[in-house]
Amino acid sequence: MVFVKSFPKRGESRAYPEWVDVALTDGEERAVEQKAREENIRLFKECLDDAREVIREKQLKPFDDNLIEITKTLFDKRASHAVFWKENACRDKFEKS
Repeated sequence: MVFVKSFPKRGESRAYPEWVDVALTDGEERAVEQKAREENIRLFKECLDDAREVIREKQLKPFDDNLIEITKTLFDKRASHAVFWKENACRDKFEKS
């Protein structure tokens, strides 16, 4: 499946921008997904460490459920989704052309 994003291209002689579609190749899309996956794993580990610290600081009972719930909440707040990474890759490709 090809990821496509549209960007406005302004021309000096036109009143309205021309929309240009930028598509990622399969290889580019897989590379972006891999980068997003690696970043999300790193981020989840960081959230897990932060959750442990919160439990320690607030003297909560260290149940696994607490740790998982705090970690998940932190991750949900911080996580970047693959679409965000793909849109950025398309923008970079658009700006280079």
